Amino acid sequence: MKLISLLFIILLRFDGTTASLVKESSDKNTVYVCGSGKGKRYHLNENCRGLKSCSAKTIKTTREQVQKEGKTLCGWED
Repeated sequence: MKLISLLFIILLRFDGTTASLVKESSDKNTVYVCGSGKGKRYHLNENCRGLKSCSAKTIKTTREQVQKEGKTLCGWED
């Protein structure tokens, strides 16, 4: 799964239409969570499909902070 993700990111870099997606995923400390306060997962990309069901605002935070809160990485980005 991680190899497929890496290949996907490499292809995105050559595409050029999704440069912001590549930029967001390159910062390993920045993560995104649903602002409802009920979520148990964090996301590496604010456009992750795991955040589609979030009815609250998406919050940008750090990986260190969400891990202290006991959140785990979204299964779509594993």
